Amino acid sequence: MTTLERVYNSVTITVALGDITRFEVDAIVNAANSLLIMGGGVAGAILRAGGKTIQEEASKKAPVPVGKAVATTAGKLKAKYVIHAPTMERPAMSTSKQNVRLATRGAFECARQLGIGSVAFPGMGTGVGGLNVEEAANVMVDEIKSHVESGTPLKKIILVGFDSDLTEAFARAVQNKFRLYPEASSPQ
Repeated sequence: MTTLERVYNSVTITVALGDITRFEVDAIVNAANSLLIMGGGVAGAILRAGGKTIQEEASKKAPVPVGKAVATTAGKLKAKYVIHAPTMERPAMSTSKQNVRLATRGAFECARQLGIGSVAFPGMGTGVGGLNVEEAANVMVDEIKSHVESGTPLKKIILVGFDSDLTEAFARAVQNKFRLYPEASSPQ
């Protein structure tokens, strides 16, 4: 369910409430750990919905440092790829705003390398990472704006909240960072 949409520099930024594993996009982002062990949270949901092939492929690419990201196929998901972007070194560690910033950047760089047009992000670091949803949403939206302003092949970025608190935090961050501008342009 879409709750908010903005267009900025020809990129549609959408906030939606739902299950990220059900979105039809080129890639979904997994808020991973550096070992790429897919246990709980978003990673567990991706594993359950997409199948064990995703974990098998990811394991061959581990370890991945915070700030980098790798892609695997998406198994049975509607997406083509899963971008694994670590926000923490080991499973179930707490994380920081800086790690969320670095993970979001890493995911965008991986998306750029894949040459894809659409990507869906969960709340990076908001689950087992323990980061406040407002802080995480603001950091992620800052990175979205920087990425879009630097030029991107992406045409659609979706921020998916699994509950109303996260979805509302994403919506507030997008509203604050992307005031209503004319279509396909930045503020003058």
